Amino acid sequence: MTTLTETSVAGNDDRRENNRNNTNNYGFAGIDQKLMVALDVDGTLVDHDGHMTPGVRDAAQAVVAAGHEVMIATGRSLNATLPVIEKIGIERGFAVCSNGGVTLRLHPELANGYEIIHKATFDPGPALRALRERLPSAKYALEDADGNFLSTERFQDASFGVEAVGVDFHTMLEATAVRVVVFSTENTPEEFNEAIEHVGLAGVTYSVGWTAWLDIAAAGVTKASALENLRLRLGIEQHRTVAVGDGRNDIEMLSWAGRGVAMGQAPEEVIAAADEVTHSVFDDGAAHVLRSLL
Repeated sequence: MTTLTETSVAGNDDRRENNRNNTNNYGFAGIDQKLMVALDVDGTLVDHDGHMTPGVRDAAQAVVAAGHEVMIATGRSLNATLPVIEKIGIERGFAVCSNGGVTLRLHPELANGYEIIHKATFDPGPALRALRERLPSAKYALEDADGNFLSTERFQDASFGVEAVGVDFHTMLEATAVRVVVFSTENTPEEFNEAIEHVGLAGVTYSVGWTAWLDIAAAGVTKASALENLRLRLGIEQHRTVAVGDGRNDIEMLSWAGRGVAMGQAPEEVIAAADEVTHSVFDDGAAHVLRSLL
């Protein structure tokens, strides 16, 4: 495990030398050889109020301008992801939304600048019934196959990207899901985790957030699974992949990447999955990693 600090970021003289040698301090090829760079959003590119600093924005834009395959890989749904893509200047390429449930191709000639090239759906019924029995007071939301959000208890979140439509629980059981979110305001994170372990969710992939928050996707679907499909499509070698993230839904992605970097404020199990740790989101940790790629 390497801790990435300010001195780990190559200076201009170092970068010139690295480019001459066609390698950098981390063993990756110089900028004339393309890297695949996967970036989480919340807690990585933006803080938990959704704010991206100029330092992070400028560093991300610079890596995009250098010609690397920079892609967002987030738990956010499509409409909540698009503003981040625009802010860091990605016009061509790919993005992973809904924790791997939705993959986009980006190109300015496409309608709205993107198209959905893959969507992984599942039957949410069994998981929802089991969770409802154990967590009757929790709030539930579901992203359906058409990109709509259905929710109980007037549950809304910025990561949805659209206004959720209030429905009863039975209606939610009959929908086809891309993403299911469960949130409890009446349980501690420890109680919430205990309830999920007791339920023993089967046939889905799930990750627990910072609070009593649960994201559920189709079985085997993670950010890493979607990124691997894109890596194969692009023909990029595994050792030329970089990923930066902070949450438990980033664990697979950080393990998958040739260079996995955890944010400084990440939980211990996320840090354990990474090759390096950078500064926290409050100290522009993502910018330090991105500048090291230039």
